[in-house]
Amino acid sequence: MPASTPFVAPEELARRHGVKEMLRLGANESAFGPSPRAIAAMRDAVPLTSWYGDPESLELRAALAARHRCALDEIVVACGIDDLMGLIVRGFCAPGEPCVATRGTYPTLFYHLSAYGARPEFAEPGEAGGMVPANIAAAVQRSGAKLVYVANPDNPSGAFADRATIAALRAALPDDVLLFLDEAYADFVDPAHLPPDTIDPRTIRTRTFSKAYGMAGARIGYALASREVIATFQKLRLHFGVNRTAQIGALAALADDAFMRGVIAEVARGRDEYHALAARHGLPSLPSATNFVCIGIGTKRAAEAMVEALLQRGVFVRKPWAPPIDGFIRVTVGTAAERAAFAERFAEALDSVREKAAG
Repeated sequence: MPASTPFVAPEELARRHGVKEMLRLGANESAFGPSPRAIAAMRDAVPLTSWYGDPESLELRAALAARHRCALDEIVVACGIDDLMGLIVRGFCAPGEPCVATRGTYPTLFYHLSAYGARPEFAEPGEAGGMVPANIAAAVQRSGAKLVYVANPDNPSGAFADRATIAALRAALPDDVLLFLDEAYADFVDPAHLPPDTIDPRTIRTRTFSKAYGMAGARIGYALASREVIATFQKLRLHFGVNRTAQIGALAALADDAFMRGVIAEVARGRDEYHALAARHGLPSLPSATNFVCIGIGTKRAAEAMVEALLQRGVFVRKPWAPPIDGFIRVTVGTAAERAAFAERFAEALDSVREKAAG
């Protein structure tokens, strides 16, 4: 394997560009922080950091089981979805075997596949990014893959496939193919549009506290799956991997629905502002069911230049890595003040990129 750094942190980018402060709008972190209840619970838990966390995350799993109306042994808690990706690849994709994913989707999966000797088999995305069920089914038939990955809502496009579309995809796949639904951004979607909380032995659904719950630094997430799949995770997972403070914070966050509703509403306002910002500059933007929006700059080269121009102005954003949306930049919804600052610096950076392209 070649040496690689999958993601360069904003702290490192700030150092490289000599910027003391950075608008962090590139990692889809929550600008609104964790629930005050979660912060208080974690603060109270700090003196007992000398204790390990509960290796079974029993209290948290019980609360999640009640929320999703499933059994305790149909849930596993891990260090975020990235950790769960590694467990899924190790458990269900042997060395040399393919895993089907849409080209351009969240790339961390591919690092796990490479690390464990498996390989991606790509299905082509739609015109605005995101998965196309027929293309995924065709890639499975072509490759013989037994594992399919779908980020829904998708990162980086922001596209969302509703309940009926996911059901149609599942029906189009053979029963011996495991469907891995990465639902990191599902909290921003009306639950009525998501797949029902019915445990399907052919499907794994993963969730995180990193996005809407604002706990990315705590590294905690969970999977919903059949008892048999969860039993496989139990053989592989790092049992003391989830830290005690994160468990306590996540449990408190689950109980603060009012805070969550406020975050979701503010994110929706921010998305609307970004769409309006793009329109004012004559640029396209993609529909999004997440806490970010993709704004079209033009070509891949223009988008790369825009990312760099924004970095020079103290703004951290990222861009999609594959066509047809590699001419876009991806911007996380910030606070109202951060959005205002971004709009000003965006205009400056865009003028700079356009002037250089014209010259």
